[in-house]
Amino acid sequence: MKRLSLFLCLTVFSLAFGIQAACADGLDAFKGKEGSISIAGGTAHIPVMKDAAKAIMSANPNIRITIAGGGSGVGIQKVGEGLVDIGNSGRKASDAEVSKYGLVMFPFAVDGVATVIHAENPVQALTGDQVRAIFAGQITNWKEVGGNDGVINVYARDESSGTREVYWKKLLNKGAVVASANVVPSNGAMKLAVSKDPNAIGYVSIGHLDGSVKAPSLDGVEVNQEAAKSGQYPVVRKLYMNTKGEPQGIVKSFVEYITGPDCVEFIKAAGYIPF
Repeated sequence: MKRLSLFLCLTVFSLAFGIQAACADGLDAFKGKEGSISIAGGTAHIPVMKDAAKAIMSANPNIRITIAGGGSGVGIQKVGEGLVDIGNSGRKASDAEVSKYGLVMFPFAVDGVATVIHAENPVQALTGDQVRAIFAGQITNWKEVGGNDGVINVYARDESSGTREVYWKKLLNKGAVVASANVVPSNGAMKLAVSKDPNAIGYVSIGHLDGSVKAPSLDGVEVNQEAAKSGQYPVVRKLYMNTKGEPQGIVKSFVEYITGPDCVEFIKAAGYIPF
């Protein structure tokens, strides 16, 4: 029994030491360094960026990291114009953007984009055709898709949003969106707006799903990251960091930290699939 206890203690110690050493390896790249990193763009990225920034700055007080949203288009534009060090996007930069700004892309996670409705909306399932008809203004009342009698309020994102681009291309098939749609600036704002409007329909990153909104199944498929990872759920995208040319110094270290093994748990905790 004593030998078994000693073995278990050594095993636990070894595992704990191994985890600690692994975490330290990623942060070692910042040891003794100073400077600042500015980040802007995709709002889906923010939870991962914040967790990473907190870990780096806690261990290295001479490094300052600032994180702002704005959407994928803003992130690409700002990094391209040299206004930030890293521009985040929920879509792949176009060939024209890469050529114009000299962008280098770093994918670090896979995410799905879910249709969301109010948490108390009785509708449990929608088809792709129904969603497209709702966003196009051809279906205007929830009772037409099995819900209560109530005018459907459509919420959408502006054209700079990577979340919007993926949803529009892969679910709406680049179809029309009703002109009366309420436009919101971020995944967080979308979730808040839908959670407060009993007749709302919108879309958010699957990583943002929680009990405040409901994601009805789509064409019989439950909407979650497991379905996105398996390919059952088709509305998926990669999350990118973009830099203007190859990153240098602590920006390079930050990119490597996010794409390395140390941030896998941050990415999973945010509800995404590590790339």
